[in-house]
Amino acid sequence: MRLAVIIVSFNVCDLLRRCLQSVYDSAELSSSWLFVDVTVVDNASHDGSAQMVADEFPHVNLIAMTDNLGFTRANNFALRGLGFGVDSGERADSAPELVLLLNPDTEVVGSALGELASFMRDNPSTGACGPRLHYGDGSLQHGGFCFPGLAQIALDLFPLGELPGMSRLFSRLVHSRLNGRYGRRQWLGVMPFAVDFVLGAALMARGKSIRGVGLLDEGYFMYCEEMDWCLRMREAGMPTYAVPTAQIVHYEGRSSRQVRWQSFERLWASRFRFFRLHAHLYTRGFHVFLRPLVRLGLALNGMIARQQFARGRLSGDRLEEQLDTYAKVLDFGR
Repeated sequence: MRLAVIIVSFNVCDLLRRCLQSVYDSAELSSSWLFVDVTVVDNASHDGSAQMVADEFPHVNLIAMTDNLGFTRANNFALRGLGFGVDSGERADSAPELVLLLNPDTEVVGSALGELASFMRDNPSTGACGPRLHYGDGSLQHGGFCFPGLAQIALDLFPLGELPGMSRLFSRLVHSRLNGRYGRRQWLGVMPFAVDFVLGAALMARGKSIRGVGLLDEGYFMYCEEMDWCLRMREAGMPTYAVPTAQIVHYEGRSSRQVRWQSFERLWASRFRFFRLHAHLYTRGFHVFLRPLVRLGLALNGMIARQQFARGRLSGDRLEEQLDTYAKVLDFGR
């Protein structure tokens, strides 16, 4: 089988180096039956990432952008280069059987590439799958979720864990199905299980599925594009699974942390787009309460930010940036 690994990178040179080395180490363990090629799309990094790839990994197909296309457009650029999104001709016929979208802030553990590919080979009706993720400290990161509902939005926006006596309850709620999580026992087990979607940090898709539902929706600059993709696959009869025996370390959000509030703004722009495009997933009550819930949550967080500013814990520039972001998010929800 042929597996194409696509890595979209932005200013994480050292992490990208470790990620690429781990990909090749993992590929070597399944080299008798799995042919792996790697494409890196560098989104106009200014930390030497593109030069590092050219110097140290000459077999990588390096695409060095002059502008930051965002996660979605950059992945699609690479997918088109592999022959997807092409109606006919030699490029479409030569597209790989499998594609792995992989974040640069990850490290593939052991034979994870082969385990994911084996699952896809043995389960031909599956559209996509993802591994068990771990944070850098070894703790479990949920890598697959239910599609978001009002409870998830409330737990995301309301700082309940900061209230006296609420930290333990809040922690339990955060890791529960109310917050879209699947059971810890499932993640730490050995049996694959169906999920609504897996994180784009490590998402393996079948080439046939991509041809069936199309490329990622470029209306999402970043965030929610994997939700949308997995949903379209599911509605076409191609479900998504988590494969917990395949493990990948995810250092999480190193690129997005560089522009924290811009990332928050993009997250909510994508969420509102997802809710609008897939309104059929939700009840009328969800759509009635969505915007008031977001408005209340942002108002509460804005009040907390002003208190931090008054106590000298937050600069005026940071306060202004945060409140300006909240105002933009509210505009998205109108």
